[in-house]
Amino acid sequence: MKNKLILVAAALLSLSAGMLFKYYQIQQTEQQPASPLLSIRLPDSEGKLRDLSEWQGNILIINFWATWCPPCLKEIPEFIKLQNELRDKHVQFIGIAIEDQATIVSFLQKNPINYPVLIGGDAAISLSQQLGNLVNAVPFTIIVDTNGMIVYRHPGELSRQKLMQILKPLLAGN
Repeated sequence: MKNKLILVAAALLSLSAGMLFKYYQIQQTEQQPASPLLSIRLPDSEGKLRDLSEWQGNILIINFWATWCPPCLKEIPEFIKLQNELRDKHVQFIGIAIEDQATIVSFLQKNPINYPVLIGGDAAISLSQQLGNLVNAVPFTIIVDTNGMIVYRHPGELSRQKLMQILKPLLAGN
């Protein structure tokens, strides 16, 4: 009985330490200093190469996602609504899929999205890491101000409330 109690206590201690470490990593990701957005060129779902500079001067919400990711799929309808609501305020959502073109084309036929979806494939995982995804989370979202500076990074699902809290000071400057 005593051995089981020690084992349970050790497991709980390990679990708590792991959760604390993960929380610290997420906090570090979100609180990285502003940095310039990399030059990114990726094909869209039709195979046309797109450069993020096309949307220069807008506030960009760039979301790395996958069709197999439940939190990613939960975010998309809210992002669609926000794209409609904030378009006139120079806010542009951009999805970067970490899957192949055929998978994304099939998904988009059944689930239309009103913002550009770029195909990053496996390279998008590395790209998200270069942009500050320290915990290799999917979804992973960055927010870029009108000057092209990454001002916020968010691993995991991003709620409307949190997104609006981050956007509020950026929209005040528009």
